[in-house]
Amino acid sequence: MIDRTLDKRYTILEHIGGGGMADVYRAHDKLLDRSVAVKVLRSQFANDEEFVTRFRREAQAAARLSHHNIVNMYDVGKDDEVHYIVMEYISGETLKERILREPLPIEMAVRIAADIAEALEHAHQNNLVHCDIKPHNILMTRAGRIKVTDFGIARAVSSVTMHHTATIIGSVHYFSPEQAKGTAVGAKSDIYSLGVVLYEMLTGTVPFNGETPISIALKHLQEEPRPIRELKPEVPPLLEAIVLKAMAKDVSNRYNDIGEMITDLKSVQNYFRDDHTRRLSRGDFPTQILPRLDEPIISQANSGTALEVDNNNLQKKNHSKRVVWGLVLLLLFGFMIGAFFAFGKFWSNNEVTVPNVIGKQVEVARSLLVDQNLRVNVSEAFSDKIPAGHVISQSPDAGNIVKEQRMINLVVSKGGEITVVPDLRGLSRRDAELQIKNAGLVVGRIDEQFNADTPVDVIINQQPRPPAQVNKNTAIDLVVSKGAGPRKFALPDFRGTPINTVNTQFESLKLKVGKVTEEVSDKYPSGTIIGQNPSPAAEITEGAAVDLTVAKGNTSATKKAVVQITVPEGAIRQAVQIVITDTNGRRVVYENVHKPGDKVEKTVDGVGQVRVQVYINGVLLQEQTI
Repeated sequence: MIDRTLDKRYTILEHIGGGGMADVYRAHDKLLDRSVAVKVLRSQFANDEEFVTRFRREAQAAARLSHHNIVNMYDVGKDDEVHYIVMEYISGETLKERILREPLPIEMAVRIAADIAEALEHAHQNNLVHCDIKPHNILMTRAGRIKVTDFGIARAVSSVTMHHTATIIGSVHYFSPEQAKGTAVGAKSDIYSLGVVLYEMLTGTVPFNGETPISIALKHLQEEPRPIRELKPEVPPLLEAIVLKAMAKDVSNRYNDIGEMITDLKSVQNYFRDDHTRRLSRGDFPTQILPRLDEPIISQANSGTALEVDNNNLQKKNHSKRVVWGLVLLLLFGFMIGAFFAFGKFWSNNEVTVPNVIGKQVEVARSLLVDQNLRVNVSEAFSDKIPAGHVISQSPDAGNIVKEQRMINLVVSKGGEITVVPDLRGLSRRDAELQIKNAGLVVGRIDEQFNADTPVDVIINQQPRPPAQVNKNTAIDLVVSKGAGPRKFALPDFRGTPINTVNTQFESLKLKVGKVTEEVSDKYPSGTIIGQNPSPAAEITEGAAVDLTVAKGNTSATKKAVVQITVPEGAIRQAVQIVITDTNGRRVVYENVHKPGDKVEKTVDGVGQVRVQVYINGVLLQEQTI
């Protein structure tokens, strides 16, 4: 699909994800000049009406919704046999990846849950139940905005529930008890799933786990999750109560609608805001507004509206004013003295040489710097080369001469940046390499194996396996399919075939000539194949080598023969030739002119395989091999 342009508009750039039914690509919209996400139904389902209907239903469901917390659906189409949906492209990560990367602060978890709830409220108001709320279907933009996606199994409802008696829908770790039983599914099923997601955000683990999907489904029906505050005591009781109410096994005990859950989530958000306000008001800023000291005290007479000045009070206030000013000056003087002793070192002219603390543990580095009367500021950064808690860099650099109390900025390693290993099995080699690159990883060793069940150039296995968490730039080893493997067949019989003619036959059979040995033979001409290994009719695999044994003449034995010729009728003078061909080559051993009826007898000899030929007037009369 890479580099293909759908309907002359959407150019596919890279594979960014996918599931069992479809693949998702980043593409360029040539008409509007923007990046989009294109969801493509996998080719094996293109002719399956059930899958095509489900794919179209997702487009129809998403098209009915328009909300800032729901991924926008732009277009839907079909190019040849390719069914596709064009959606808003989100540059970020899934909520599942965020949870796996590091624990979520409680306030962030509440905010995310509220955003998901508002997206569900919009869907429910449009008579649509998502049916598959899970962290994998929640996208987080780089700015932190939440986007709900994948309405692939969403269902339209005319009232509050719908019935699916034969099919279980949803993801087993997150679906509701009614989904586990395959019974009535409605808006409250989404509320249950959101409760599970919030539980996982707060604790870092799903409420129910097991060896098989069936065992997990039974726990949704029969067991209660481990209390949140037992796993994370700092979670407010109100928030734990929200999760428990959302995850009530009895539908009637859950929130009546998602709006009620939103109200409670906002109460928790207000709790955190109020808590911050309370913490800031406890004497952190003790400044108070004092009355002006030069104002007279004026009181209203009891007898009417006339005002009078109490001179005695005024004399007392003037005295008080002088006392207050004296206290203020005393406090200022004390402050200046304290500041001098506390910060006098800032005015020191003493100079020190900045020590080298790069590579040292942060507390050791801090101690070395403080010992030199220097101050320390620490920030953190990921590093796959420097161990966590050790200094990556310092500023100013080591060796610089600075004043005492100069601030030394240290960057301390947080260790290698963690990422989740993507599942590459079933992807083409090119798509797998793109996924590895997009995850901040690198391609490691690539092994090729024959596999009858996997097409050529498709990933069979990987190491590490998903969903492992590893440092970025970790190498991912791949096992790639070479297809069904070489053909096997019965080996032909090459005996009696000249060695110099066998190469063409070997090439057509995709075999190799192995070791060739020579053996003296009086039975076969020199250069003829007289033996082979494996033997004829043995099963052999394409690409295998066949060893051959080739005949050679006996160069040490001399053979003799008597040649008798009767010159036939014909011309009065006839030229007679006897020609010998043996290991030493071809030569004429007798040549003379005879008349018809003459008898010629000649003894000849040769080495190895000897061929004797008799010619009369240049025409072959007889031939024999000895």
